[in-house]
Amino acid sequence: MEHPDNSPVDSELLTEISVSYYQDGDTQEEIAKKFGLSRVKVGRLLKRAREEGIVEITVKYHPVFSAKLEKQLVERFGLKRALIALDQPDDESQRAQVASLASNYLSSLIREGTVVTAGQGRNVAAVAQHVGVVPQKKCTFISGIGGIHDAGSAINADHICRQLAKKYGGGSETLYAPAYVDDPLIKLAFMRNATVKGTFERARKADVALVGVGDLNEKSHLVKLGWFKPQEIIEAKITRGVVGDVGGYDFINARGELVDTTMNGRVIGLSLTDLRRIPTVIAIASEDSKALALLGALRSGAIDVLATSVANATSILNLDKQMP
Repeated sequence: MEHPDNSPVDSELLTEISVSYYQDGDTQEEIAKKFGLSRVKVGRLLKRAREEGIVEITVKYHPVFSAKLEKQLVERFGLKRALIALDQPDDESQRAQVASLASNYLSSLIREGTVVTAGQGRNVAAVAQHVGVVPQKKCTFISGIGGIHDAGSAINADHICRQLAKKYGGGSETLYAPAYVDDPLIKLAFMRNATVKGTFERARKADVALVGVGDLNEKSHLVKLGWFKPQEIIEAKITRGVVGDVGGYDFINARGELVDTTMNGRVIGLSLTDLRRIPTVIAIASEDSKALALLGALRSGAIDVLATSVANATSILNLDKQMP
């Protein structure tokens, strides 16, 4: 005998029915026979599975839709390419999708002797971690920002460059300086060091730069690393109009302009001015909280290629119309 429609249903049963229908491709009639239920009951249970969050439906956009978004972004911001990944149900999957597109594009740029400078962060690290067939070339990957402590080693620029070098069969160069210092005078001292200065000079002459874009909120990774205090972030946003950072270095407003804040002068890495001189700068951001920061980054004139999601792409275009 079937359960009444309003009776409690074991979540395990809902899961089994959902897997049979959405993953295994069984028809509702086949599921009804398998579980001794009516076809109508199966339909209602599938609906309940969606309502209770056991099943999440994600709309998959046709490639033509992504192509239209790319065309609009390229024309509006003067980009070489906009790499648009389909929206995914969670941050990890979204990051992997965006990284896959960025990795494939980077592979198309790699030649013998190509020099790539890479920043830090989860999105840049995901490109290095992406598994795929890539050309084995005598290329070089140079850290575009200093090192961070062990807790962030997986997203450290040096670690990323080593992974990329191994992946492409090339070499890597470490920037022997910390990414963050408490005093701008300490930064100046590092920048005068011959070893650090030499690495910077080579990074500035790179053919390609791979950087992340931060949305700069009080719970951001830069705060978790201890670089900046939550109140400094809040003050920068409210009083100075900061919407994000490029590569963890320069802070920008929605117009893409550099903003002078109390946080300036503490990060040792390539600046927006440096990035503007590099022929191809690829900016990567997968999180849907970063649309406004990406708008600022695109308006800065330092970005040549954007790798992001459909959600971010549509938000950027809408924001651009609302914030001339």
